Amino acid sequence: MSDSEFQPAALKSEALDGGGERLVLSGSWRSTGLPTVLEPVEKIRTGFSGKQLELDMRDVDHIDTAGAWLVKQMMVAAAANGAEVYTVGLSPAVEELLGAMPEKLPEPKSSGAGKTTLFERIFTPLGKTAYSFWDDSVMAMNILGAAVRGAQLKFGRRSGLSPAAVVNQLDNMGVRAVPIILLMSFLIGAIIAQQGAFQLRYFGAEIFVVDLVGILQLREIGVLLTAIMIAGRSGSAITAEIGSMKMREEVDALLVMGLNPVGVLIFPRLVALAIALPLLTILANFASLFGAAVVALIYSGITFEVFLTRLHEAVAFSTVIAGMVKAPFMALIIGVVAAVEGLKVGGSAESLGKQVTASVVKSIFVVILMDGLFAMFYASIGF
Repeated sequence: MSDSEFQPAALKSEALDGGGERLVLSGSWRSTGLPTVLEPVEKIRTGFSGKQLELDMRDVDHIDTAGAWLVKQMMVAAAANGAEVYTVGLSPAVEELLGAMPEKLPEPKSSGAGKTTLFERIFTPLGKTAYSFWDDSVMAMNILGAAVRGAQLKFGRRSGLSPAAVVNQLDNMGVRAVPIILLMSFLIGAIIAQQGAFQLRYFGAEIFVVDLVGILQLREIGVLLTAIMIAGRSGSAITAEIGSMKMREEVDALLVMGLNPVGVLIFPRLVALAIALPLLTILANFASLFGAAVVALIYSGITFEVFLTRLHEAVAFSTVIAGMVKAPFMALIIGVVAAVEGLKVGGSAESLGKQVTASVVKSIFVVILMDGLFAMFYASIGF
């Protein structure tokens, strides 16, 4: 590295015939070397009154945007006072840099320009939410449509579903979720039985706690809480996996290779969820009823035989069907929402965390909303 790179910027003024001025620039016109010429540049920028200004830049070693900005300001000020400005010794690169410099900085917006009305502050977020909901719905329909069409691994060519991919996802989403589902359902059933028995004891009707737990668990609580747990566990995992692939441009690589990301990444997960969630719901129902039976025996003295007899009388087959019908629909919703949020991940870790959070929140909200819609539908048909 030569010593000239460290020479500060210099500016020498020479008079020209006819009332003009010649400025000889030298040294390094970089940001670190500019303090020595700030004062003379300011004098020229504010007080130049000649008819001609010549800028000789043959001795300039280096120049960056800060130096080019100062040179541009001198040229603009001289031209504004009616002087003829021309340069000497410009390289093509420096000439291009000077041409890219604006003549003046844009005026800052006044404080009043950014003010919004109360109406705008209230309804702008609502409008953005509505547009976002519409965009998410369209993307979800695209994913769902591609999934319904089949595991299309190649554009324009049908291909069968890979059983290995589905089995792997079943292991991740179903088998490994069994312990937490069983524990949660056992505790939920025990709590409902204890609280129900405590309240029904005042009326001498503790036996009806079996009806309470059986109908509530098999019809509503079992599938709902299982779906919420799967949304928090597997839904977030789907979003994180697809989002990580999106960040590493693996999804784009699949498109380049002619593969459909929906068929390769999303469809096996949807199939696995649709299989795993009903099976987990069945396990959750058994665990919850067992927890309720244990509490009923300890807290109320209701034996297992009495519990099973009363449960058989209270619970009809339609009660079981009413709960199990919801499971595939909830699984589909969880998978589609998780996939949509995963495909929306940008290139930062912050975006990944944001979309994973949004996936869990939206999945739980839609699952609860769907459960309410099913409840209203069952009530309307008397089921």
